[in-house]
Amino acid sequence: VWGRAARQPPGLPLASCRAFSNKKIQVDVNESSGVATMKFKSPPVNSLSLDFLTEFCISLEKLENDRACRGVVITSAIPKIFSSGLDITEMCGKSMEHYAEFWRAVQEMWLRLYSSNMVTLAVINGSSPAGGCLVALSCDYRIMAENPKYTIGLNEAQLGIVAPFWFKDTFVNVVGQRVAERSLQLGSLYPAPEALKFGIVDELVPEEKLQEKATAVMAQWLALPDHARQITKSMMRKTLLDRLVAHREEDIKNFTSFVSKESIQKSLHMYMEMLKKKK
Repeated sequence: VWGRAARQPPGLPLASCRAFSNKKIQVDVNESSGVATMKFKSPPVNSLSLDFLTEFCISLEKLENDRACRGVVITSAIPKIFSSGLDITEMCGKSMEHYAEFWRAVQEMWLRLYSSNMVTLAVINGSSPAGGCLVALSCDYRIMAENPKYTIGLNEAQLGIVAPFWFKDTFVNVVGQRVAERSLQLGSLYPAPEALKFGIVDELVPEEKLQEKATAVMAQWLALPDHARQITKSMMRKTLLDRLVAHREEDIKNFTSFVSKESIQKSLHMYMEMLKKKK
């Protein structure tokens, strides 16, 4: 249910902002601009857990069904991190059924975001490895904070995991075959300036100017007639979307059999232990 903005004092225009907040994602819709802001607020690192992914899909669906909403800015409410990617605890020591349910939710998130009719703008205000990078890559445009301490990339290979074909396809579509191939094999995480150089992000902006820049970029995209932009986007992305839809069950089976292997479970456990020590 949408929450209504409170009435403002007489003489001021009515606030044209609606908000709906879930546990892990805050959504605000500005009715006058037709732009929603979706902020990840799942401490400590906005990891993509099953609950988070479910909320993400529901929020996106609500916005898609809202005629007043034409664009969405996706960003983080947590300093220094956009999203750390898939929640490793969802992939450790669980049942095959759980792995399948989790992977279906990951697929669903990508299918909805990548095919969205809205203008999708990622404002990357912190590091964004693995699944966090996928969320950004799936948007129409990426603005990243100009901070060399923030990194982004599909670094699955570093954990002994293979990025699935649709992660790879999305990456290739953004940066081209050669950069994607090298980056995926090495599991590279790129500091913001390098991410710009390789085309992973479209521009870098000082952190304090991110919002201002996002507003300007969104206005530029929304100046076009929606139908022309939507049909073009669909045409550009259809092959990739169709490929996952056609192989969805097979992809789930591949993931569950891969992640349940003893060797993979061992390396995931080791990685979790390493993260605990870092804290």
